[in-house]
Parts: sequence; structure tokens; C-alpha cells
Amino acid sequence: MGLNPSRTGLLDVLEAMGARVRIENRVDEGEPRGDVTVSAAPLVATTIAGALVPRLIDELPVVMVMATQARGRTVIRDAKELRVKESDRLAAMGETLARAGAKIELFEDGCAIDGPTPLRGGSVASLGDHRLALTFAIAGLIAAGHTTIGRPESVAVSYPSFFADLERIRS
Repeated sequence: MGLNPSRTGLLDVLEAMGARVRIENRVDEGEPRGDVTVSAAPLVATTIAGALVPRLIDELPVVMVMATQARGRTVIRDAKELRVKESDRLAAMGETLARAGAKIELFEDGCAIDGPTPLRGGSVASLGDHRLALTFAIAGLIAAGHTTIGRPESVAVSYPSFFADLERIRS
């Protein structure tokens, strides 16, 4: 996995939320990289803001799903950029998570999510946004019932083999 410090904010958030993160075989020649293992653990809420946000702006939708399963109130601020990506990811995530049963409050630059909350499956609109399609597929793994993603082919923009890899991991 790439370990460029400007892109490893998700690892910091995983640790802050209680997951165990181990990095082995680190190589710092050229682009830093290494083997990353994340072990499951009960998640706890955290606050994500300031300089951390640019380091995981693309991962914030999946962090929002994680927050629905964390004990306490997770707060994300300074993430207004989510509103001007391929879609308004903040609004789309807020609407979809609320329909799935999450306790979420949207702000202009972020949100607050209270957890843990069981999620319900259903039909979700990816809006043709690859990050939303990826995130909704992950959310569907923990949701009760079936999740149907509109325009799932959008994942090909960033991860063409995502659904095949996800199925392989689940098997």
C-alpha cells in the first residue's frame, strides 16, 4: 500500500477509532509503501478536522459508514470539499445513511454521526460517483437486508476489479 504521508489519514483515523494497524516491509525509496494489516476491534467515535481532512478526503465517505458503527459521536469538520467532488458526496452520504437508519446531522462542512446504529439495506444511488459506489458496497456488507447500488459500474474509474476482489475476500 502507498504510505505517502499526504494520503495516510485513513490509517490515523482507523487507529483513533480503535482498530489495530500494523505496517510491515516498509520501503521508503521513491514513493513510500509497505504491507498494511488492519485488525478488527470495537470502534469508538473520534473527531476529524483540520490538517487531517485533506489526507483522507476521498476516504471520508467510508469513514462515515465506520462512524455509524462506532460508540459515541463522530464529528467531521472542514470537509466542504466533499460537496464539490464528482457529486455532493456529503449530501449523498447523509441522505443515504439516514435512510439506512443512521443518526446523522449534516453541516455545511461536515457532519456528526452517533453510533453504533444498525443499518438497513435498500436501493442506493451512486450518482455515477465511484467513491459513493465503493462506499455503498462496503455499507451493504454490514446492513441488514439486501443493498442495490445504482450505476455500480462507476467503480471502474478507480478500482476496476473491486467487485471481483470483494467477492473473493467474502468467500
